[in-house]
Amino acid sequence: MKAKKSILSRSILVIFLSFLLTIFWCITPQKAIAVEGKINYTLSELRNEDFSEQDLKGTSFAGADLRGASFKNSDLSLTILTKATFIKADLTGADLTKTFADRAFFDDANLTNAIFTEGILSSTTFYDAIITGADFSDAIIDRYQTSLMCKRAEGVNPVTGVATRDSLGCR
Repeated sequence: MKAKKSILSRSILVIFLSFLLTIFWCITPQKAIAVEGKINYTLSELRNEDFSEQDLKGTSFAGADLRGASFKNSDLSLTILTKATFIKADLTGADLTKTFADRAFFDDANLTNAIFTEGILSSTTFYDAIITGADFSDAIIDRYQTSLMCKRAEGVNPVTGVATRDSLGCR
């Protein structure tokens, strides 16, 4: 009987310690994790990092803190940006085609000539973002954010040839 209790106690202890290690790993900010040949930046602290001119297609930045980061002319198509923070980030000329950016923050970001075509940008904010020449064609964006962006929308995207106002459906 004592042997069974001892084994049970050890098993419970191992499960509990595994649980604690899993929790610790999940809440500790990570720099990057390689998964199946792709880098996964989920929940990473990447403030002021330079990702300019990089092919980041299909990468995950879900929940990442990217304040002040630079993504000039980078390929961010098919990326997952859910709950990511791009406050004051530079995404000039970035390709974010078919990006999933649910509940992301692009406040005060530079989105000049960025391409967001066919993206899902629900519950995403663009307060005071520079959107000159950005293309949002066929993107899903909250009406309120669209109405705010229409007040400052101008320019034509040099790659797609689409006017920012037209891509947002501004009147």
